[in-house]
Amino acid sequence: MTTIELKNILIHKISGIDDVSFLNAIKTIIETKSQSIIYKTSPEQQQNIAEGMEQFANGEFFTNEKLESDIDKWFEEK
Repeated sequence: MTTIELKNILIHKISGIDDVSFLNAIKTIIETKSQSIIYKTSPEQQQNIAEGMEQFANGEFFTNEKLESDIDKWFEEK
């Protein structure tokens, strides 16, 4: 069964349901699955993101292991 066929079956079956609480439950499930998060960023944040992506593309980054090692050394010095 294709996705389109399954959607059509569901639409047909849902159209025949009159139970409001059941329809609300289906609505909640659908909204949970279809929600997408939209982040609004300021121009400054957009610039920081662009700079970070450029740094990454140029190999200017640390691995998590390197950072953990540096932090461990820093704690040993304190």
